[in-house]
Amino acid sequence: MPFVRITIVREVLGDDPSFKKAAIGSKVVTAIAEATGLAEREISVVFDEVDARNWYVGNTDVETLRARNRQGST
Repeated sequence: MPFVRITIVREVLGDDPSFKKAAIGSKVVTAIAEATGLAEREISVVFDEVDARNWYVGNTDVETLRARNRQGST
């Protein structure tokens, strides 16, 4: 039974996290089922949500990177 853990920046899920997680989970399950021939009920997906200030890319947290990108795009 495949087990998929998706770690995602909480802010990406925005104002409708349940809908977005359901959409992502459904697509992941469908892709694995199609590739393996397993039944969808045999595939598990878990979401771990992390605040942008707690996710680092290199030495900089994602919250800071996004703020820089917003400043650069205005």
